[in-house]
Amino acid sequence: MPDAGAGPWTEVCALADLGPGTATTVPGACPPVAVFNVDGELFAVDDTCTHAEYSLSQGYLDGDAVECELHFATFSVRTGAALTAPAQEPLGTYPVEVEAGRVFVAVTRRCVLAKLRT
Repeated sequence: MPDAGAGPWTEVCALADLGPGTATTVPGACPPVAVFNVDGELFAVDDTCTHAEYSLSQGYLDGDAVECELHFATFSVRTGAALTAPAQEPLGTYPVEVEAGRVFVAVTRRCVLAKLRT
């Protein structure tokens, strides 16, 4: 299990089940959290578009940007920043760790970019 100093960790899946360019959701997370694999780097963000409350894990991943299928807003999965309209609010981000081939997310350690908070 990853370092407990980063909060309780939730097991997500086997790393082998989350290939590059894919996404999954954290089981039982509230609010919903998505994990994205960007060329072997893992990023966890809120799974809900801040514009229209639609699942981002179902969206289109292009590099490190995910596009919401509903109204085409895009977000950085690295930072949570809203990149295009109609979204204006950033996503929360979460620490991700891999241990023994398993992916874990610290769902209680949500962070939102301070410069983008209202």
